[in-house]
Amino acid sequence: MLPAATAAAALPLPPPPPRTKASMLLLPPLLLLLASLAPHGSSADGLRYDYKAYTECKGHPEPALYNGGILRWAKKIKDFRTADQGNYSPSFVLYNMSAATPYSFSCWVKFDGPGTIHVKAKILSLDNAGSQCLGTALVRNDCWSFLKGGFTLTSPSQTSVLYFQVWPGDTCCKNFDARMVGGAINFTVGSVQAATANASMVSIRSASLQPFSPEQWSQHREDRIQLIRKRFVNVHVSDSSGGRVVGAKVAVHQMSRDFPLGSAISKSILGNKPYQDWFRKRFNAAVFENELKWYATEPAPGKEDYALADQLLQFVQSGDAVARGHNIFWEDPKYTPGWVKNLTSADQLRAAVAGRIESLLSRYKGDFVHWDVSNEMLHFDFYESRLGRNATADFFRTAKRADPLATLFLNDFNVVEVCDDLSSSADSYVSRLRQLADAGVTFEGIGLEAHFGKPNIPYVRAVLDKLGTLRLPIWLTEVDISSTLDQKTQAEYLEEVLREGFAHPSVDGIMLWTAMDANATCYQMCLTDGNFTNLPAGDVVDRLLGEWQTREVLGATNDRGSFNFSAFLGEYKLSVTYLNSSAEGTFSLARSDDTKHITIRLQP
Repeated sequence: MLPAATAAAALPLPPPPPRTKASMLLLPPLLLLLASLAPHGSSADGLRYDYKAYTECKGHPEPALYNGGILRWAKKIKDFRTADQGNYSPSFVLYNMSAATPYSFSCWVKFDGPGTIHVKAKILSLDNAGSQCLGTALVRNDCWSFLKGGFTLTSPSQTSVLYFQVWPGDTCCKNFDARMVGGAINFTVGSVQAATANASMVSIRSASLQPFSPEQWSQHREDRIQLIRKRFVNVHVSDSSGGRVVGAKVAVHQMSRDFPLGSAISKSILGNKPYQDWFRKRFNAAVFENELKWYATEPAPGKEDYALADQLLQFVQSGDAVARGHNIFWEDPKYTPGWVKNLTSADQLRAAVAGRIESLLSRYKGDFVHWDVSNEMLHFDFYESRLGRNATADFFRTAKRADPLATLFLNDFNVVEVCDDLSSSADSYVSRLRQLADAGVTFEGIGLEAHFGKPNIPYVRAVLDKLGTLRLPIWLTEVDISSTLDQKTQAEYLEEVLREGFAHPSVDGIMLWTAMDANATCYQMCLTDGNFTNLPAGDVVDRLLGEWQTREVLGATNDRGSFNFSAFLGEYKLSVTYLNSSAEGTFSLARSDDTKHITIRLQP
């Protein structure tokens, strides 16, 4: 029996099916489903992951993904309740769920009460009374919202319940407290009382829960990598008269990678040649850990110091890497310069922020490919609370005028890391972007910090699916794994995150948050020790960098005078030799579904 503090059902849960010969007659449909999910060497022969997602609210729900998956056989109950917070209804009872199996969940949600609410989907294992958030949606009463998420259980569960929980919408995004009041949840937000109706007023349609084997999940990644990070190439070789040349030797060498994979750096890399060599050998992108933040460049009013930032930028550019600008403003008051916090009037603050943008972007115009204009604004509001709701829109407009070529980003945490932080859910992020659009700001870039504990990889993929519908550049901007975990576990989790990010069609770049300080320590996760010998996480990065580039391709033309291969996107050097003739050149592989055709004519 479950502890009362953990879970209880208003209606008794149906018992799991008895394991008898008679009951086995009920199993063939499920066994057929599981057989269809078994890997056959390629996801082309099995079930493909559906990247479909929606961020717009629709008048009618779309059909269920995977035709409902295993929810086609799930028992649906009403008025399910737990004793933590809120009312939960409807719910699905699921039996014999496996550990380490990625489950993808989706549904359409509508709220029949006033206002806007957040709806969480959760999975509760009745074996160990543990619950896990698997997805959220910001839900209205006049249309249907799409909720997409996922989960992986850490241990098998004989009986589980998939249920829904309601939270406030319009008042959710700052600190709040929730209490049960009768059949409703009553939320206290500062001195404002906001009551929302119970979850029996939530309607669910087109619900789907689809399991994938770990092998299938990995195959989906490999299929996507081939599709979006690589391209087929056909080299055709002819002689001076246009005839086919059979047996010509072709050599292809990659000179640079297209996909930006980099790391944070700090002042400790300056003058440290072993560190510089180690960095340049691996990374084609960089971001400064603290050296561009306002408190570092202007610790006192009018006392600007860009010396360290200038030196770091020179190092990055000398290695032909790209640099992200992090950040113009940080909404967290803890990291706002003390003198800025002490400004007594809005006019003084407005003048200070205008000076910050002008000084920073005029100095570095064209040097940084991105700027994190407003950092962590989904969680904090130092500037908007003092300058008004349109302050962030003003920041973006001013920054775009100052550096038209830079891509301007929002950047925040807990968007892909956890499901429970409603301030930074995918829908909250989209809602904030649309508010900026309404204020005249053009959508440009989505920054996801990606500071993970234990990553929920199916949830990560689902969030990227939703944000990807906006068709904006998405970067994982500060990837690391918590130092509360041992180095081996850090490395395992890091590999999962990097593989998921690299394989997702909406991710345009990845930055690791692994700047090493003078004491050979890092914010959460280092890649090497102080002697630049790889730690387990560093081994993962090196192995993946080796996988994700085409160092060399050697071959010969066939009887049609062609040599075909597949290569990662980037810049290449090509050489062709046949008898006493040879030719050399370079070519670029950019993202495209078309085969790249290269014609070489050898001269005698």
